[in-house]
Formats: sequence, structure tokens, C-alpha cells
Amino acid sequence: MKQAMLVSHRDIVIADAPEPAAGAGEVVIQVFACGVCGTDVHIFNGDKGAADNPLPIVLGHEFAGVVAEVGAGVAGLSVGDRVCVDPNKLCWACAPCQGGYGHFCERMLGIGTMVNGGFAQYCSVPASQAYKLDDRVSFAEGAMAEPLACCLHGADLCEIRPGDNVVVFGGGMIGLLMVQLSKLSGAACVALVEPVSAKRAMGMSLGADICIDPHGEDVRAALDAHGVRRVSCAIECVGRIETMRQAIDVAGCKSTVMLFGLSKPDEALEIKPFDLFKREVALKASYINPYTMPRAVGLINSRRVDVSRMVAEVAPLSRLPEILASAELRRLGKFIVNPQE
Repeated sequence: MKQAMLVSHRDIVIADAPEPAAGAGEVVIQVFACGVCGTDVHIFNGDKGAADNPLPIVLGHEFAGVVAEVGAGVAGLSVGDRVCVDPNKLCWACAPCQGGYGHFCERMLGIGTMVNGGFAQYCSVPASQAYKLDDRVSFAEGAMAEPLACCLHGADLCEIRPGDNVVVFGGGMIGLLMVQLSKLSGAACVALVEPVSAKRAMGMSLGADICIDPHGEDVRAALDAHGVRRVSCAIECVGRIETMRQAIDVAGCKSTVMLFGLSKPDEALEIKPFDLFKREVALKASYINPYTMPRAVGLINSRRVDVSRMVAEVAPLSRLPEILASAELRRLGKFIVNPQE
């Protein structure tokens, strides 16, 4: 099979490798779609991701395909099933797992971050991590279950109530998913702050009530002009210090600020505690996708969330190094790699 191996930082080698076999309790998936994630870019550039990342490794933790082989002891999955993958395998025995905060598992297995993942034509995974896709769902859509699951965890922490006003910073795929989840949670008004006009248009088509160009408009003034006096929740999906400050500044009294975007590990955000105090702002962060994968797959299978229109291109495996290296290219939208091409 073909695989894309990250051998050192910013150096990916696409070459032949033996096809994996399904061990006990495992399935082999023929991968037809694998999303290029910001975490992949961080690891590619040598920055720390959500966990330690050994090299060499085949990246790719957002993927879907067809079950090609079933190992001993596997029930509920058969060859030919269309599936997507939750890349975070918990041990279920450590204190975090037993305490209900398993996303901090002390022995977590990260598929595509700690062991070989989906930027290959075949990938072996624990059967417990595979979720069946509806026949009408494309593999590219199925590959988006993992990022949607992460967004669901963040949205849960935001505690958005019917009638709330929400501002989302960033109109990339994550921001557009947050727009949709905010609307599903009952938000009366969702504003998207995004400098790229095409992304603002996409945001409007996916349910945003207001779209603001931060390069040409004052965010607070634009909200006031639309009658949004109090922002109940501000969700930062860019990962830049500048937009984190904007999210904190625009938040209203008794509000939540969710710092969802992934910053570089050594970046620091200066905060005035008194400013948070006088508005009773709850500052939160969100880490991966604990217990939300079944809900994400349900939303995709039921078509309650659109995960397809923000995809810029489905590209062959040979283009992965170019996509990871080019920020300009990634600004066009979400890239999906089909290793079979």
C-alpha cells in the first residue's frame, strides 16, 4: 500500500509499505477520506499537539473508509461496512477514565498522533473506535465526525441556552461547525467574525445571522447596529492571541468565552482579572472529544449538521506535503485526502 510517513519535521515521504493486518479486537479500514487538521500542521511543523508525537509516524486522525478485514473477537462490524473512526482510544482503567474525564486518560492511544493513522491506503484500528456511517453519507463527510465531536464538547462547555447571543470568531471549518451547533442549541442570534468574504458568505448560508469583517468594521459597533446588546458566549476558533483578546472584549456580563482555537505552546495571553471579575466572565478551553463521537456521527448521519460545503478539495495522497506546508492553500478551506488516488 501507499502511505505518507512523517520522518522528521516538515519532511513527509510517500512510499510503499506492507498492508496492516487485523489483530484480535481490531479491524483494518481501507481509507477513502482523511481530513487535514490544524493538529497535523502543528506536528508537521514541529510544534507540540494535544499529545507527544513520536517520529516517524503516519499522521491523519480524521478518517473514514470501508472495513477490509475483521480480527478475532470483533462483533458488530463486517467486511464492507462503511465507517469513520474516533482516534482517541481510552484505557478505561486509570483515574481520569474511571472519574468521568477520560479525555485526560493516562494511557490514551492516539491514532494518527501516537500510532499510524489515516494518511495511508489502509489503517488498522481497535474495533471499538469504528462507527458505522449511513449509506447516503460520503466518506469525506464521515471523516468530519472527529472534528465535529471536538466541537460538540466545546459547545457543551459553552452551555448555550435558547435565546442566547453568540459570537464566533473565525470562519474556517471549526468556526462554521460552531455556528451550526450554536443555532441547534437555540441561540437567537449568531454572529460570525471573519475577514474573508467567501467564508462570511458560507457562514450566512449555514445559519449565521450576522457576518462581520473585522478588517473593515468595529465588531462591537456592528453588533450594536444589529441590536445585539449582550453577548452571552464568544467562541474563538482561530487560535490567535489577537482574536482571543477580541473575544474577551466583546463578551457581555455573565458570559462565557471559549478559547477553542489551538495556539502555539509558548504563546501567552495577557488578561486583566479585574476585567473578568466586573463582568463575571467565565473563561474556558476545550480539549479533544470525550464521549461525543456517537452524537457527532448521529448528527452527520441525520444531516442535522452540514460538514460538506466547507470542504475546499478532495486531493490525492501525493499532495499532502504541499497542503501541510502551505498556509495560503489551507486558507481556501478544509482539505480532504483520498489515499486511494
